[in-house]
Amino acid sequence: MKRVILLAAASALATGAHAADRTKFEFWYGLTGDLGEVMAKHCQLFNESQDKYEAVCVGQGGYDKAEQNTIAAYRAKQHPTIVQIYDAGTVNFMLSGAIYPANKFAVDYGIDIDWKGYFPSIANYYATSTGEMWSFPYNSSSAVFYWNKDAWAKIGKSAAPASWSEFAEDLKAMKAAGVECGFAFDFDTWMNLEQFSATNNLPIASMDNGYGGLGAELVFNKTAFVDHMKDFKAWLDAGYARIQTAQVGKNLVQSFADGSCASTITSIANHGTVHNTQVAGLNWDVAMMPVIDPAKRTNSLVGGASLWVMEGKSKEEYEAAAAFLKYVTAPDTGEKYIAENTGYIPVTTKGYELLKAEGFYADPKRANRDIAIASLTASDVTPVSRGIRLGNFTSIRAEIRAELEAAFTGQKDMQVAIDAAVERGNQILRRYEQTFKGAALP
Repeated sequence: MKRVILLAAASALATGAHAADRTKFEFWYGLTGDLGEVMAKHCQLFNESQDKYEAVCVGQGGYDKAEQNTIAAYRAKQHPTIVQIYDAGTVNFMLSGAIYPANKFAVDYGIDIDWKGYFPSIANYYATSTGEMWSFPYNSSSAVFYWNKDAWAKIGKSAAPASWSEFAEDLKAMKAAGVECGFAFDFDTWMNLEQFSATNNLPIASMDNGYGGLGAELVFNKTAFVDHMKDFKAWLDAGYARIQTAQVGKNLVQSFADGSCASTITSIANHGTVHNTQVAGLNWDVAMMPVIDPAKRTNSLVGGASLWVMEGKSKEEYEAAAAFLKYVTAPDTGEKYIAENTGYIPVTTKGYELLKAEGFYADPKRANRDIAIASLTASDVTPVSRGIRLGNFTSIRAEIRAELEAAFTGQKDMQVAIDAAVERGNQILRRYEQTFKGAALP
């Protein structure tokens, strides 16, 4: 397994204890590219902040690889002390028997955390059925609507569409007004299926999206999601929208930032990237995703990842890990750092209030970045807007993505494709249920 290891800066070591005198522990993270560099820097800042512990931070080359590599390493007893696991891996780690629950770890190693201080939509996603937190929310996001204000001005509008039906009318009008690409989208399930379903209070699976137990079955082939994807296909065929993936030359963020397409839906984490890469004069903003009925909007889903402590380490390593977790989750040295250097949002109300008090969102480059928080808190969390707790969900996502691609490229009828995704996804769920036969979700 190839590892990229960040060691503490030489200047820091010269002013503190020698590296050999420090208690070391490994932290594996999944973020890559610019965001991976932010992770490495966060580790460096922790190492420079004290001279007792050293975080050896190891990039895994992607969220999915971080999960897979950690599971393999645990079996070989070569696992890290802390690992960053994305939202889709939550149930797998809860049932793994390999983790040290965050709430217990915090008590055992003196981490003072106000668990009720997390935004409800974030806490509810990661919590057990009894509300206990088994991981530490770290980098959180949600999907938002990126829109080119000048493109909408061409049709006499100064506000983003609130409903999908309004958006459809806007796309038609913009095409008539000379806008070549009104909307860029791809085959991503997090935005197309998961966020759409949450914000419209539609189930993805039975048993409250899997929170009710391992017997859940996928049901999104029988909801408004099917017609939603048929609308996307109609927009594509009419020339209102384009599929934008790396395979066709540029992704969603690039196609929006360079002015090629007037809108897209992607993570708030890309807010900074758009600002840093946009063409000169791009007049844009973000808004909450359109919904079927704005009067019935429910909260969007949290994305990103949380930090899990692994079993099987020494007391000394856990003491070092506790110091690290205190540092990277604190409002000032944790949430503020992540928000300032990425598009991610603070995960607690205290972190959010700190940023607001310091004028963070008054900076034009960060204006409206907290729209993601408004989206996450748009309603009380419902049984199906709470989140998704399905085993091997990464594999299910891959099946859905493949079928959506088949439908959008004209190889299959949309309903047929979505039915196939549900069928294969349910096969994955049944195998997972068999693997953990007799087990109950925490």
